[in-house]
Amino acid sequence: MPEARTILRNVETASGVKPAIIYVTFVPSNAASGVVSSRQNPQNLSPETRNPNDQLELILVTSDGVPIRRRVDTAVREQVFKVANEFISQVTNVRSGRGYLPTGQKLYQWMIAPLEADLKAQGIENLAFVMDAGLRSLPVAALYDGQNFLVEKYSIGLMPSLSLTDTQYKNVNNLQVLAMGAAKFTDLKPLPAVPAELSMITPSLWKGKSFLNDAFTLENLKSQRQKQPFGLIHLATHATFKPGAASNSYIELWDTKLRMNQLNQLGWNNPSVELLVLSACRTALGDEEAELGFAGLAIQAGVKSAIASLWSVNDEGTLGLMTSLYQQLKQAPIKSEGLRQAQISMLKGQVNISSGKLVTSTQSISLPPELAKLSKKSLAHPYYWSAFTIIGSPW
Repeated sequence: MPEARTILRNVETASGVKPAIIYVTFVPSNAASGVVSSRQNPQNLSPETRNPNDQLELILVTSDGVPIRRRVDTAVREQVFKVANEFISQVTNVRSGRGYLPTGQKLYQWMIAPLEADLKAQGIENLAFVMDAGLRSLPVAALYDGQNFLVEKYSIGLMPSLSLTDTQYKNVNNLQVLAMGAAKFTDLKPLPAVPAELSMITPSLWKGKSFLNDAFTLENLKSQRQKQPFGLIHLATHATFKPGAASNSYIELWDTKLRMNQLNQLGWNNPSVELLVLSACRTALGDEEAELGFAGLAIQAGVKSAIASLWSVNDEGTLGLMTSLYQQLKQAPIKSEGLRQAQISMLKGQVNISSGKLVTSTQSISLPPELAKLSKKSLAHPYYWSAFTIIGSPW
């Protein structure tokens, strides 16, 4: 994989962060250990050709040396999927307490532990996962080694594939943000934290423009970026993913539904949007054919990186994560490190709700009346922070 090594070396030189790519795939138990090309996509077997007894295999690619392969003989496809589904079910239930730890630890033992010595030996700081079909909705940040979550050790991202990812590094600190969202809907529950979210992002934390409710139209979304090539786009709204045709799934705008098959008409590849933040429900979750949901399609439409959620996170949890994210992106060398620091600030209790305010390490934000009545609330459970995933380039 000389091409992959060159990409990783360039990222390291430009950012000062040492990255690696981990392929998580399944192979027949009698398959020989060969070398996988960076342009191969071992993840896209049709469901009919997948054997439940295929063994888990990990391939670690770094900027130095040959790829490292580890076959995990004790883990087969059916078993890994079962544990992964249990883990997701527990992490998404805030009432589960710490019930997610045993499954999170088992997945860590299978997917991370076999490579841990190699990661430490090379001083790796960032992991980009290329996951087999069926595992792309896994909240990898919440995998647990018995003492720490994976996100406490590494910044993390998901790539559909290396060949489909724009890996050119660019620091986002000097880019402006176009932030848009809706708090009211005709047939959906309101999102009362969205006005606070938009006003907090810009101009409070980031240079740019924000548009709320009736200014959040498809025409305005297109025209604002045509007037100014915003490098960051932030959409705070509801989203609906439905299996089948791309036109079935959409993001709610004020005047219309932005359907999945319209994303490539927005001109987000000219020039490329460096980071799209989809502060909406389940925007990283799709079906078997588009498993990375809106975020995956945004990458195909020319966005370099997208931050999206794997499940419906409540309004105050999203506000907490987004507030911390834009604070952290200001000093992070790569995008996924900004997300990582935001997630750590939540899991360590540095972002929480108290006396009708969202409290972070640097500021206190008054919540809207609908949320201000909340009593003191911790946002440390991975339900609140591990839903958010960076897709495409983590750099």
